[in-house]
Formats: sequence, structure tokens, C-alpha cells
Amino acid sequence: MLLAYGLFEGARMMMAPARLAADLTRHSMTSPANPLAYSPYARSIAAGCEMFERVTRRYGKPAFGFSETVVGGSRVPVTERIVWERPFCRLIAFDRAFRQPPAEPQPKLLIVAPMSGHYATLLRGTVEAMLPDHQVFITDWIDARMVPLLEGAFDLDTYIDYLRDIFAELGPDLHVMAVCQPAVPVMAAVALMEADDQPHIPTSMTLMGGPIDTRRSPTAVNCLAQERGQDWFERNTISLVPGIYPGAFRRVYPGFLQLSGFMAMNLDRHVTAHTDMFEHLVKGDGDSAEKHREFYDEYLAVMDLTAEYYLQTVQTVFVNHSLPKGEMTWRGVPVDPAAIRRCAILAVEGENDDISGVGQTKAALDLTPNLSPARKAYHLQEKVGHYGVFNGSRYRAIIAPRIASFIREMSAEAGRRTPYLRSVG
Repeated sequence: MLLAYGLFEGARMMMAPARLAADLTRHSMTSPANPLAYSPYARSIAAGCEMFERVTRRYGKPAFGFSETVVGGSRVPVTERIVWERPFCRLIAFDRAFRQPPAEPQPKLLIVAPMSGHYATLLRGTVEAMLPDHQVFITDWIDARMVPLLEGAFDLDTYIDYLRDIFAELGPDLHVMAVCQPAVPVMAAVALMEADDQPHIPTSMTLMGGPIDTRRSPTAVNCLAQERGQDWFERNTISLVPGIYPGAFRRVYPGFLQLSGFMAMNLDRHVTAHTDMFEHLVKGDGDSAEKHREFYDEYLAVMDLTAEYYLQTVQTVFVNHSLPKGEMTWRGVPVDPAAIRRCAILAVEGENDDISGVGQTKAALDLTPNLSPARKAYHLQEKVGHYGVFNGSRYRAIIAPRIASFIREMSAEAGRRTPYLRSVG
């Protein structure tokens, strides 16, 4: 399995001439100079060529692409700024250029993106919904194949190190949103800081579809990890980064393997989507085709994870259930969720979530007996799956406003005011 990555890259390179030929054919069949360009025959050939090119392409990291947001009915320019950086992560701030500052200071919100195969840009919709009323930051995890071996290893302990450093960097009155996978390390980082009575503990954390306790409503993903165990994943999923990348010979869990797993879970849906895409192209339905492109340009863009992080996460979160059982440690130090006394918790789940079953995230509320009930909240969103917990129409209309309300309530309850546009970094 260690050589699988090299075989994948070799196959991709061998397909390059065919991809180029398909792309040239598509352009020739859609060129205004071609008298057949608007015929069903030409559209069918062009559609087939585009589908072939797209399914054999390696998708690069997308951009967030925010240029503006709407605050108080006015359009405000948005720019990105890196405020903190380590070998495996950059922290991006989305700065809004107000002509006049809002009447009330806006809370600082750190969105911790999942390190589970996709780039942080998968949360574009998550960020967009929070931008009008929050000073938003997001963790932009780096593709492991792009990090040289000299930069060292990155495991779950290092992940928690990064979070603690970021919490300290962003200062007091910070609110944290953990989407899916980071729910466990975020909760662990907060618990460790609370146990040490450290300053700059976040005012609140919102845990969204996170695997806090995967013994509750186990899904197919949870059962697979439990049945196979860490050794099986190490033998069958870990490979070496090929020598053509900066992270050459680093042991990783390749993004293309993670993507194949995602696709297999809902294969019928993806096949139908691509069939519909072909028909849209043939019919000349540009709007529908563009929506397909936008979604899959993001969905098919994947990154590699370091082997040590991936395997440690599988063992700690999905096999041993270490956090809910009180057995999790960070660099030999016990992680005790009961130490959380100040940081408020909102648990958000989706009724139809097939990744993190109902009750897995809510477990965080049961693991914190010393946190006041007034600082705990739970939201179960009907008619949404895993993706709908942090994106889509119900997220924008119901979940995001619920989170914003919780953040305001907790800031007020703590008797704090977030400084407006505090300089960071």
C-alpha cells in the first residue's frame, strides 16, 4: 500500500494526453466557427469530452472568493489576511472594510475547519452566513503532501497544540465553532486550558455534527472503524508521498482514498448527478451545469492527511472512544471534560446525519457536569444530513441565526464585550 500513491500519480500522468485531446475536442465542438456547434451531435460530443476531462482531473485548492458581504443593509468589502501560521495550518481573518463601524462591537468567531480530506473552503457557505455579524477567522489546514519532512510530524496532540496557540493568539472573548471532526480536539483543548485555569479560554464553543461519542447512534463510518481497527487502516490506507511533491516520502492518508470513500457512500447520487450534468450540457442548460461544476469543483478537491494524525484519530475517537470514557490524554496529560466550567457549549446535530449520528455531539453536554445548565444548549435540525448541518438553506435560515443568538447570549451572560476589530498578529 505504501506505493499506491506513486501508482495513482503514474496513472494520472498517463491520462494527461487523453485529457488534453478531450479538452481540445470540446473546444472545437463549441467554437462559434464550427457550423455544427449548436447541433445535438456536437453538443453530445462536447458534453462527453467535458465529463471525461472532469472525472480524470486532479482538482486544486479552491479560493474562498469573498469580495463583499452585507452588514446592516450596506455592502462592505471583504479581504483575507493571514494572522497566524505554522507548517500545517494558516489562520485566515476575513477583514471587512467598514465606512462606519457597527453601533455594537461584533464577536470574534473562530471556525475550526475539519481536517478530514477536504480544504477549509468547503465551509465557504458556513463563513458567508456568519460574516455580516461576526469578525470571522478560519483554520486553513495545509495539504500534507506540500509540507517537507523537515517540518516534523503532525498528530492529534499537535492539532491540540495548534488550537491552544490560536486561542491564545486571538485573545479574550473568543467564540469557537468546530465543524465535524474538530469537535473532539476543540473540546480537549478547552478542557486542558480550563484544568490549568489559563487565560483566553473561549467564551463559547459550538460543536456541529462532531464525533464526541460515536457509541451513540453509530453510523456506517463508525462501525467500519470499530470493526477494522487502527492496524487495518495502517496496512490498507497509508502511502508515501511521491518524490514530485515538497512532502516527498511523508507517510500520509491520501486525499484520493478519502474521496473514494465519500463517493462510495452515496454512489447512486453521484452517478445521477453526473448523468444530469451530461443532459444539461446537451440541452444547453448552462445554469444547471454551472451549479454542478461549482459543487464538484469543491467536493473533488481533496488534501492528504499525515499518517500519524489520521491513525491516532481513528484509534482515539472511533475505536477507543477515549474522550467520553475519560481515557483521552494529551502528551501524557489526562483530558477531563468535567474541567470545563466557563466555556459555554452549543451542540448542533442533523436529523439525517449519516456521518455523526444523532446524540454523538450532544454527548458533550453530558460530559460537562460542572458547566452551568444555563451555558449549555442543543439544537437538532430536522430534514438535514451531515452537509446540511453547516451549509445549505436550512443552515442559513435556521442554524446560523441560532448560533449567532447563542453567541450573543453567552457574551452578555459573561458580562464581556468583544473589542471591535482587535489587531491580531
